[in-house]
Amino acid sequence: MVAATIVTSLRERYKQEVRPALQKALAIENPMDIPGLKKIVINMSVNASVDKDQFKLMTDELAKIAGQKPVTTMARKSVSNFKLREGMPIGAKVTLRGQLMYEFLERLLYVVLPRIRDFRGVSRKAFDGRGNYTLGLTEQTLFPEIDPDRVKRTQGMDITIVTSAKNNEQALELLKQLGMPFER
Repeated sequence: MVAATIVTSLRERYKQEVRPALQKALAIENPMDIPGLKKIVINMSVNASVDKDQFKLMTDELAKIAGQKPVTTMARKSVSNFKLREGMPIGAKVTLRGQLMYEFLERLLYVVLPRIRDFRGVSRKAFDGRGNYTLGLTEQTLFPEIDPDRVKRTQGMDITIVTSAKNNEQALELLKQLGMPFER
């Protein structure tokens, strides 16, 4: 008889292990005050010189990475120095919630971040003061969904993890418990 190993998802691990550990570590009495993940926002922006075909490729790649269709962001103002007109598409973003959010974070933590060359951990200084964390990646080819041979132009992205934590210390502890590899 072979012993079956049970692989729990990040969402289940949060419910079973991380919540009780956070309640104890942060000395929280009310279980409703335990910090958790609200959403993850993935944002890609491009310069004004990108043509429509390249922009479509970028949004398709973002859709593959996130698992849902991105929303196009438009320029609010015209800036002549950047050859930018009001209403031009300048980026795309995706907001993940629920199961998709946990699946994306799991891929980010266990597949994407270890693929970064000379990776020593993510910065502890990227918190915004309200318990949200922003991480920048330099290229989309780190994700396993993207075929590096088919990429014509590398594209960076910003990933913002929005938590229900009241301050940076609570958010840091939450992300540590979830497995975020912070630098020493």
